[in-house]
Amino acid sequence: MKVKPTDKLAFERMQPGAITAQGFLGNDIRPPEEIIAEDEQAFARLGLDFQAVADALEGLRTAGERGLGEPITVGKLLVQVGDARGMLPCPYGDGLFHKNAVSARPADLPQEACVEGEDMLVFSDISIHLLRVHHFCQGLGSPFRLEPELLARLLSL
Repeated sequence: MKVKPTDKLAFERMQPGAITAQGFLGNDIRPPEEIIAEDEQAFARLGLDFQAVADALEGLRTAGERGLGEPITVGKLLVQVGDARGMLPCPYGDGLFHKNAVSARPADLPQEACVEGEDMLVFSDISIHLLRVHHFCQGLGSPFRLEPELLARLLSL
């Protein structure tokens, strides 16, 4: 896959310390274009649609905001939304996004039994944008990685 100059700059901005302290790639050594291609294949294999998943995540965030920082039950999930001051720019340069963190886990699973990325999904407004517009789920080991299998299981799409 040939990398466009605009993507090359975006990939540089995904590195730790460029936009966020941890960056968007986690401990993943694959180039971002490969991460995107493999996640697109996983979405296709699982029958997931990027727009539908992004809409579902927005719905969880909106519903979770009613908890005012406390966990609330949304369907079969326990959702908690935390806000921070400030905005984050998209690495692709197409918008600014509110700093927040949304966690969603099965309501019947105690938090201490949850493993982030396996049982619990953590995402933000920029995560939703990166998923919807760029099909970027973030790298393996990223704290905000949108693991396709976990999305399919938790969102029941």
